[in-house]
Amino acid sequence: MPRPDGTYSYGRSGRGYHGGAAGGAGGHGRGRGAYYKEKYGGGRSREQRNDSVSNLVEPTTTGPESIRNISDLVATLHSIDRSGYGAYKEIKGAYSFPNGVELRIDNVQSDPYAPPSKMRVRVPQQLAGFPDTLYSSRIRRIALEHYITRAFWNFVHSEQLDVAHKNTGWSGSKGADFNIDKPGQQVLERSSVDISREYVEAKFTLGLPAQGRNILGRQAVALLMEQLPRIVNTSMMFQAFNVQDVTNFVNCIEDQEALRRAIKEAGLIAFIRNGAILPRQSGASDLPMQTTKTIPFQTPQTLSKTFKLPNRGTITGMAIPAGITLIAGGGFHGKSTLLDALQLGVYNHVPGDGREFVVADQSLMKIRAEDGRSVKGVDISPFIGVLPFGQGTERFSTADASGSTSMAANIQEALETGCTGFLFDEDTCATNFLIRDLRMQMLISKENEPITPLISKIRSLYTEQNCSSILVVGGSGSYLDVADLVISMESYVPNKS
Repeated sequence: MPRPDGTYSYGRSGRGYHGGAAGGAGGHGRGRGAYYKEKYGGGRSREQRNDSVSNLVEPTTTGPESIRNISDLVATLHSIDRSGYGAYKEIKGAYSFPNGVELRIDNVQSDPYAPPSKMRVRVPQQLAGFPDTLYSSRIRRIALEHYITRAFWNFVHSEQLDVAHKNTGWSGSKGADFNIDKPGQQVLERSSVDISREYVEAKFTLGLPAQGRNILGRQAVALLMEQLPRIVNTSMMFQAFNVQDVTNFVNCIEDQEALRRAIKEAGLIAFIRNGAILPRQSGASDLPMQTTKTIPFQTPQTLSKTFKLPNRGTITGMAIPAGITLIAGGGFHGKSTLLDALQLGVYNHVPGDGREFVVADQSLMKIRAEDGRSVKGVDISPFIGVLPFGQGTERFSTADASGSTSMAANIQEALETGCTGFLFDEDTCATNFLIRDLRMQMLISKENEPITPLISKIRSLYTEQNCSSILVVGGSGSYLDVADLVISMESYVPNKS
């Protein structure tokens, strides 16, 4: 507010800009810069910090891409302690521990509220000690990388190293949390861990600790020099693992991949092993249901088939051949549970998931209605004819597709990608796309109905496009006329009908 002498004051204490020439060298005020330096610490200039680092440790190498000694990192963190958060940028680079382990800081967050800093830790294989046999093929390498990632995440989580400081306000402590990609029940190729004959490398994030927007350098040293070595020793060294457990894990994933190839060669589209646990804990969980009431999957004798796997030996289960298969049954008898397991059968699962060795052709795709999805330039004319006012559908586009239109687009797009199998669940499909009964045909003439229902095309999809279909039905009995195989579910037990 204005003072009697015409100057201005901001804030109760009168700190900051006071008008006139106060902000300059000849003024009476200290300016906002002086205020923040006093309140939060002014830090030192980059030159001063560099001088202090050079006084503590002599640089071991030169050049922007060189690997420095880990003591350089420690010295830098001590020198920037309590400085402004931007000074963390100085630690970007590669550092080597005495035992040859390398820490690579690839990206440093610009602010304590920004996404955490990205880092890599690389362990020489001669130190990590993983046998070549555990990653001798692509699928075995993927399995081992998943196993190491899970071990890394499990240790960080169990030790609560992934819990950031509670934010108690602007000036509160922040960061200090390790994180790595959390693996799910499916074993996928991921970039969180890389393993080769030369090294094992894990990519993780770390929220660099701060108080307000000031660096907590000494705490950062503790995280990188004490906690990180604990993580490495527990999750990236072969000697830390149970040899039988890691070997069984890798072998199990390799066997599932071999089984998927075997069913394709046998003319099948899916396979469910005897004893599989298909139900999940809940609709929001991917973990197996843990209850004495869970019914293991049992194969009807007429659909039983046995395969020989490279590590496990023989395995027996229900074989679903290529063609048109219906899964029928009453409500809550396990139809959709079986279909959900088949939907994820394109992936390998971790041992103990219950769905390991529930495999499907890798190109199998679930089709459902997606009201409101965008469609751009898709030929849906095989299912949707000329629309009112003469609008063609050979290059159909819309920003708000209906249920039937979205299903037609989904099928056509899947065929373009080389899909050889579809999954349909009556509950999630547009009814007018699945069937059109006789009464409706009598009421609405064919000339006034642009939709050709799936039941009229499902056979030609198989004979002309070599695309099989598995449908869950509870009310669309018309599909019984076109089915090659009908499986009825009764209290979660399948039977061939």
